[in-house]
Amino acid sequence: MASYDLAILQLEQFLPGILTKVGIAENLIMMCMQLVGSGKEDTGHVHPFDQCGVVLEGQIEIFAGQKRQLLNENECYFIPAGECHGWKTFSEPVKILDMSLQQPPE
Repeated sequence: MASYDLAILQLEQFLPGILTKVGIAENLIMMCMQLVGSGKEDTGHVHPFDQCGVVLEGQIEIFAGQKRQLLNENECYFIPAGECHGWKTFSEPVKILDMSLQQPPE
């Protein structure tokens, strides 16, 4: 069993302005804690698996397909497999807990 205290979890550089810590369970899910800096943006990408998560701190705009939504602390998102999606942050960093399948189902 693995356990993490999210208040003190040590994050590592993933991309400029994005810190992350990933936990992977074989044949289950990938759980990823991310701290995304202010003024960052992902203009869109697609992957073959569902993705969901919760905003723990801050505010982020997420889009999936043609829908855009502003999410605040304690709000969740769900992105279906194969749908183009992305996000942007504003003047403050955002902490999210993101989950997806480690591998797409066969």
